[in-house]
This record gives sequence, C-alpha cells and structure tokens, in this order.
Amino acid sequence: MSAALSASEIDALLRLLDDDTPVVRERVAERLASCGGDLSGWFARHPRELSAVESELLSGILRPAKRETLVRQWQTALAGSSKTEDLDWPRTEALLGCLSEFLHDGITPRAPLSEALDGLASAATEDGTDGEMALRKFLFEKLAFNGNQEGYHDPRNGDLAWSVAERKSNPIGLCLIFILVGRRLGYGVEGVAFPGHFLARIYPEGVALIVDCFNHGQILFQDILLESDSDLTRQQRSLLRKTASPGAMLVRVLNNLASACQAGGRDEDFQLVQRLRGMLED
Repeated sequence: MSAALSASEIDALLRLLDDDTPVVRERVAERLASCGGDLSGWFARHPRELSAVESELLSGILRPAKRETLVRQWQTALAGSSKTEDLDWPRTEALLGCLSEFLHDGITPRAPLSEALDGLASAATEDGTDGEMALRKFLFEKLAFNGNQEGYHDPRNGDLAWSVAERKSNPIGLCLIFILVGRRLGYGVEGVAFPGHFLARIYPEGVALIVDCFNHGQILFQDILLESDSDLTRQQRSLLRKTASPGAMLVRVLNNLASACQAGGRDEDFQLVQRLRGMLED
C-alpha cells in the first residue's frame, strides 16, 4: 500500500464510494489509485462490510491501478529471462503469482499464491503424504479439487490462489497446483500439453501414469494410451510423450485468460494479457 494513503484517509474515501457527485467520484478514484490497486491488506487490519454495490464500485476503481502494477511486476519478474524456453519453475511461479494478484478483487483479505501453495504442501505432509500417488489422492480425493465445470471459461481459473481456496479450476490450473505443491515436497509431477485438455504425469515405481486433474485426478496408464489401436491420433500420442516446460504452461495460461477476457467483454484486460504474452519471446 502506498504511504500516500493513511488508514484514516482510506476510511474516509470508502465512505464516499456511493457519492454521485462527479468531482467527488473523480477525487476518490484518483486517491485510491495511489494504493497500487490493492486494499486487501487494509481490509485485513480494518474489517469492514461493503455492500455488493460498494464492492463492485471499489473493484472497478482499483482495476486501472492493478493493470499498471501487473505490468511493472511482470517486467521485474522477467528481467534477464524473457525467453519462454528459459523460464524455470521459480520464475514461472512468480509470474503466476503476479497474475493471481491482478485477478484478485483487491479487497478480500487472502494469502498470496506462494503462501497458499505452502499451506497445501504443509497439510499434505501432516496427512502423511509420501509420494506422487499419495499427493494425487490427497488433493483430488481427500480435498476434492476438481474441474470448474460450471465456470470453465471463468477468468478466475487463472488466479491460482483463488483456485486453491475454492478447490477448482480449469485443467491447466489444477495441473499447475499439483506440480507446484509436488515441487515443494520433492515429487516429480510433469505437465502434458494434450490438445484441448491439459494433463499431468507421474512415475510411481517407474510406471508412467497420466493424471486427469480436471476429473477427480483420474489415473490412466500412458502405455495403454500410446498403443497403436487406441482412440488417439498419431499426433496426440506424440504430444502425450512430451513434457510441457514451465514457460509453455505459462503461455497456455495466458492464452486461456485472454480468451476468457475477450469472451466476457473485458477488452482492456484482454489487451493487457496480450501485452504480457508479447513480453515473452518464443
């Protein structure tokens, strides 16, 4: 939060949210913009009930500043490594965290993505998780992480902190959670860029298993899927053998998010996501 805004000034500005006077609204928006688009920390320290109308107004006021903040954070996180193929998991997670903060409403108190993933990893450890298969069972059976069937194209699927809290996302969002939690525990979970439906891969006891994170963590034997008489095409079998890089997964998240914003009429956010995508070199 910017030092330019004191707690008392934020409180006063919030009381003016529903003021219909144009000059007052302009001044409120101008002052709140200096917080960088995020007041969730203030709300955590100063609990306050907002009406649905007030929440919508405030979120809209914060949005332009959130766009500017995202661009700055994205540039900083990419510094020295903008090539998609060079992105490692730590940098990719940092970039996913930037997206997560942008997609958040800037109002509701919550932990950032890294802390949310840490919490899942700690919970898995306390549950006695001792390998990739056990982690799969913990996430997709015990905690019931599953596909966001009703909101498949919801932009919030790109907000992995939201997905952790709600225990749902699109295929690649769930795979990323599986991978990033697995990395914290030292487990080898891979991403598989299957056309139209992202998948994960694990190797318990050296056997390659495909995990469909969107469908309750369903397990499929890779060798069976690769058989010549399976229903998969040659191209699909070829892609099934490959492992998606962190950068490639980030690009797919951006592409999904761009499509969701465009479909939802969020033109400025669509243009912003396209700009972020353009900062990556293929």
